[in-house]
Amino acid sequence: MTSELIINYRPHETRVALLENGTLVEFQVERGAQGAGLLGNIYLGQVIRVLPGMQAAFVDIGLEKAAFLYVDDVCAEAADDFEKRLGLGPDDHGGLMDTVEGEEEGLASPPIETILTEGQEVMVQISKEPIGQKGARVTTHISLPSRRLVLMPTMTHLGVSRRIEDEEERRRLKEILETLRHDHGFIARTASEGTSEIEIRAEAKFLLQLWRRIQEEAETAFAPARVHQELDATLKAVRDNFTENIDRLVIDDQDQFESIRKFLETFSPELAGSLGLHSGLEPIFHFYGVETELARALSKKVWLKSGGYVVIESTEALTVIDVNTGRYVGRHNLEETILKTNLEAVKEIAYQLRLRNIGGLIVIDFIDMERESNRERVFQALKDSLRRDKGKTKVLPMSELGLIEMTRKRNKENIDRFLREPCFYCQGQGFLLSRTSVCHEALMDLELRASENPAGLMKLKVHPQIRETMLDEGRAALEDLEKRLGRPISIKADETLHLEEHIIEVIDC
Repeated sequence: MTSELIINYRPHETRVALLENGTLVEFQVERGAQGAGLLGNIYLGQVIRVLPGMQAAFVDIGLEKAAFLYVDDVCAEAADDFEKRLGLGPDDHGGLMDTVEGEEEGLASPPIETILTEGQEVMVQISKEPIGQKGARVTTHISLPSRRLVLMPTMTHLGVSRRIEDEEERRRLKEILETLRHDHGFIARTASEGTSEIEIRAEAKFLLQLWRRIQEEAETAFAPARVHQELDATLKAVRDNFTENIDRLVIDDQDQFESIRKFLETFSPELAGSLGLHSGLEPIFHFYGVETELARALSKKVWLKSGGYVVIESTEALTVIDVNTGRYVGRHNLEETILKTNLEAVKEIAYQLRLRNIGGLIVIDFIDMERESNRERVFQALKDSLRRDKGKTKVLPMSELGLIEMTRKRNKENIDRFLREPCFYCQGQGFLLSRTSVCHEALMDLELRASENPAGLMKLKVHPQIRETMLDEGRAALEDLEKRLGRPISIKADETLHLEEHIIEVIDC
């Protein structure tokens, strides 16, 4: 399988596409100055409200909406700072706060009102960007990723990426991490596989120096203030996605090309030869067919090769996916036709979840199957298809009604909501009045205006399609109104009008 990372860079928008065998499988877009996102940024925030009933707090970090901090995302350092402000000693709080090691063993967190207080300053990191009407979710468990490592300065946990399957390599990396432990935790990322101890130590040293600089910045800052900016979109894409499994990375900006080249020379010189610059006249996303795939990703109805289709509808907290046979009629029997459509839909659904970055609760309505063995087959196929997804998923078995409930974790807005906004014509309903309904509504308004103006020529302006409908299937209703009013009605087409809009004028004779 050939994998390519395609980056379309512009000063205020960076788009990143991951292609597998020429097919778009992941897409990210970041907008703003230098394409900077919020995920991973670290802030010195101020607690503005503690909510004991929800075991959470609102924290002002300088963004439009206050950030949300759950009690499980508050580490020991925040509690220690709170105790110092109250002048408490280690024995004064009755042992409510356990060590981080204790929390990792599953001990319950203390009540948030014993950890945080309004007005308190706390260092937090954005773990989930603002989505819809919700503010960012933050955590005091800071994590600083590099190419091969993740430093967790508030923990002492050591771990190795689950994507590294070789047990001997896992043991080797764990032994190296043991020598780095000190008072901080580390995770060896997938890219650390096969990396020498010298290279890992160099990255650990870099991360520790970065953490010290962040602490120094926080000591002199006044809340709310940003104390660490995550890498820009291009370098973050390189750091997180450009591994030995990616055959080629192509970008269309000379300056960003040089920036990536220097980054690779520092952290992954073996990958520098796979970096390419797109210098053709045709835009890079058109050249690689990404724009066509994006248009498909924004469509509510997605057709399957067999002739079936899936419909994807999202609300604030729930996404519903409906599977239909469509034009596919099969060759043998109904159960076989349904099974084939469902299995084909499974692959498309897994692909669309990953591409659109759909998260939260997801309900999939497969076509009903009579055999339990077939329902189990579709369920297992869905689980298998989701294995390549970086988003954490949990899938429940299919019900007798053909429904599968699942959840998928995401930390960014899905691309449908990011790239589009609710239709201001229909206030986000997704429907328009039928043309017949618009005609009858216009006729009722004409009758009302006629009652207010007993004499005069009546003129009606409508969208061309409405005029056509009114003079065709609505002609009888129009003639009846003219007869009752005792005067003719002039109908004009106006292409500037919305389909549901009409204008009535009464001209005195």
